[in-house]
Amino acid sequence: MIKLGDKPRGLVAARRLRMIRDKYKLNKKRSKSYFYGIWKKFDPLEGAPQARGIVLEKCQVEPRKPNSGFRKCCKVQLIKNGKVVTAFMPGMGALKIIDEHNEVVIERVGGAQKGARGDLPGVKFRVVKVNGVALSEILAGRKEKPMR
Repeated sequence: MIKLGDKPRGLVAARRLRMIRDKYKLNKKRSKSYFYGIWKKFDPLEGAPQARGIVLEKCQVEPRKPNSGFRKCCKVQLIKNGKVVTAFMPGMGALKIIDEHNEVVIERVGGAQKGARGDLPGVKFRVVKVNGVALSEILAGRKEKPMR
């Protein structure tokens, strides 16, 4: 007789164990959308780690409550699907380096999954490269930004 909470441990119990696992597989918060890949439908990068885009305009975003000032951002239109996203420009002087109509590579910022970064509401991406050269190299003075 199997007691409540016990699970079968025999050599031919795989089917029963799989059924138990399937029953509790989607119990975690938001795991259904991740498990079935539904989040890719609404993701501007379509599941890719990085994407190329064209800078449409430079803008400033005001951070959330305890912080003040302006964070430098830019509106980027992705080449692969034409969607427009807001990307953070990290580093001192990045605003002067990145111009409109430049080609940039963006990636997700290290915030919560599908969430914004730190105190920036609605900003989920950051600029990594400008015209094919790493932004960190340009800011450090090791390379020059090529003109396109």
